[in-house]
Amino acid sequence: MKEQGIHERDIFMDKQSGKDFNRVNYPLLKRMLRKGDILYIHSLDRFGRNKEEILLEWNDITKKIQADIIVMDMPLLDTTQFKDSLGAFIADLVLQILSWMAEEERDRIRKRQREGIDLALQNAGELCVKDRIHDL
Repeated sequence: MKEQGIHERDIFMDKQSGKDFNRVNYPLLKRMLRKGDILYIHSLDRFGRNKEEILLEWNDITKKIQADIIVMDMPLLDTTQFKDSLGAFIADLVLQILSWMAEEERDRIRKRQREGIDLALQNAGELCVKDRIHDL
């Protein structure tokens, strides 16, 4: 962000997961956005991981607030560049696909976490049973 000439005071960082928009600094950032501002996002999956919420927030920022968004690692998601109907269509299509992928990745992470927790609980139960048998 600093390489893009963005002053440190204008950089908002949240250490929380991007699973939703209930983060400490995001509401402040959104309140500060004005028409004509540009919101730089490093990566769409850091913006959010819920497809519907990503699309709602994207439209709120670009349509209601009338600020632009640039996703730095995805040049097709740059609302400053694609103002014609074909460019907007392509950007919307890419946004739909990438937000779906971010949500799918979040679902895969949750599934792997659940599998790991279940396995750990199973192994802990086996250890308890083995320990009780050993103690007898």
